[in-house]
Amino acid sequence: MSVDPQMQAVLDALASFDAAPPNTVSPQEARSGPTPADAVKKVLRDLGRSTEPEPVADVRDLTIPGPAGEIQARLYAPEGAGPFPVLVYFHGGGWVIATIDTYDSSARALANAAECVVISCHYRQAPEHPYPAAHEDAVAATRWISDHAAELGGDPDRLAIAGESAGGNLATTTCLEFLKQGWPVPLHQLLVYPVVDADFDTPSYVRHAAAKPLGRDLMQWFWDNYAPDATLRSEPHATPLHADLRGLPPATVITAEIDPLCSEGEMYADRLRSAGVEVAAQRFDGVAHEFFGMGAVVDKARDAVDVGAAGLRRAFSEAAAKG
Repeated sequence: MSVDPQMQAVLDALASFDAAPPNTVSPQEARSGPTPADAVKKVLRDLGRSTEPEPVADVRDLTIPGPAGEIQARLYAPEGAGPFPVLVYFHGGGWVIATIDTYDSSARALANAAECVVISCHYRQAPEHPYPAAHEDAVAATRWISDHAAELGGDPDRLAIAGESAGGNLATTTCLEFLKQGWPVPLHQLLVYPVVDADFDTPSYVRHAAAKPLGRDLMQWFWDNYAPDATLRSEPHATPLHADLRGLPPATVITAEIDPLCSEGEMYADRLRSAGVEVAAQRFDGVAHEFFGMGAVVDKARDAVDVGAAGLRRAFSEAAAKG
């Protein structure tokens, strides 16, 4: 294994903050700690470059009614005239930490690359709100966005879903719930190093147990906060790797080599194919968990966004052709 030099620069910047690992402090303290996004900004400053975010045509905050109160969301629109296709996006953070601010760069990059409106949604976090609260919020947010897409400058007939890490889990479990309820499922699911199992002994968990920014201990801590009752972790809305995946929409699955979640992401792509789901899967070598939103300083992140956007654009184009 060889670490991409640009990725290494971000990991070095993250280490320079000398912060306590999230799993060694309370979840509340962990939420205020430095993030990989902060590390990217440090690299940019060290290079003498601007830390301004990638521009998009419009950004505005929204509130969406949820099962237990308002869900915070943010809309990103690309240049051009709508109505645009719509992408519902869920951020990572192990269902415990991070916000839509932390993953701002991913949403901006996808809005531009896929030429769609991206609506990035927050959700209730554990341990205050354990499983299935985040899943329930994701389902409610997606349902509301589907019903109100036209009001948001979007095309309700061209809606897809995406997520990173824990957000990838929420994206695909939302599709499972839509399928179960008989609602129109999203056209496509973009799953970036998704959490789809709770098995800490997969090849990538063994190989990258001490990886940064995500290692085995941290991922176990996330699960202990999100689903402290381990018997619930086998439910399909917790670990979709073990669900009946027949009927799910086509998927793009992106994984990172230096990531405990790599094996389960690749296994999920295989399980989807076995269930008759069209899948495009790509692993990016030399990069770590969270690399997807680092396009400002990591070339492979831009490549990954292009892969994800290609699948989305194809799905949107096919839907438009069908009328």
